[in-house]
Amino acid sequence: MRGGAALAALRLRTSFEFGNREVAKWFPGHMAKGLKKMQASLKKVDCIIEVHDARIPLSGRNPMFQEALGVRPHLLVLNKMDLADLTSKQIIPAVTELIQKSDRFHRTENLEYCLMVIGVPNVGKSSLINAMRRMYLKKGKASRVGGEPGITRAVLTKIQVCERPLMYLLDTPGVFSPRIESLEVGMKLALCGTILDHLVGEEIIADYLLFTLNKQQKFDYVERYQLGEPCDDLQTVLKKIAVKLGKTQKVKAITGVGDINILMPNYSAAAYDFIRAFRKGELGKVMLD
Repeated sequence: MRGGAALAALRLRTSFEFGNREVAKWFPGHMAKGLKKMQASLKKVDCIIEVHDARIPLSGRNPMFQEALGVRPHLLVLNKMDLADLTSKQIIPAVTELIQKSDRFHRTENLEYCLMVIGVPNVGKSSLINAMRRMYLKKGKASRVGGEPGITRAVLTKIQVCERPLMYLLDTPGVFSPRIESLEVGMKLALCGTILDHLVGEEIIADYLLFTLNKQQKFDYVERYQLGEPCDDLQTVLKKIAVKLGKTQKVKAITGVGDINILMPNYSAAAYDFIRAFRKGELGKVMLD
């Protein structure tokens, strides 16, 4: 780890320049429909589990959930705390206690419990459901999972996750607020994969990641990509990543003797690898909020 004087000599950025960029707008039709279906399903729901990416516990919250779904008991779950196995979460006992202490109104005579799992895209709702099934039922996955936001697009039928007490879950699509409050919040959401990469641009996401790692003095990326020392220039970092990974592309160049193909570093492929290494936890544990 470098000392303060050495880091100062590198002249690392202390702020991120957003320029004239705008907040990415991503509120497709299935999100609006999903929220309406969630509201319509509340009459058969005893408790709501709201899942958050632990790296963005503030930026990742959707205020619409409290407004639209706040009439039911809520349990907030921080996911991806270490990007490790989810089966260590003791959710069933916490939910059972929460429901038993709450008024179930018209569901008092119903012996089964029904939960609804909500959150913004790609925080691991379906992974959480599947982990609970493995832990309490010893059964395989029932919900599709993936590394990109938008895998779950509808409120699904009930999925059993526990026998005693008899408990079911409703998986739901990830839903954003139609308005993201600031560029910085939007960039944090993009970095954690809750907004589709192409809506923001992988190189700007990679640049914000580089800025964040340097600002927090998280220099695992230096060793991973054999950079020698921390660097604050994205193009320099991406070039070295591309060379290390052998990511090159042919580019046509016009010369005095005709067109020739030359090999150039593939900056897009390097940015892709850099971002996904962060999302897998391979660049260290980073708190964005």
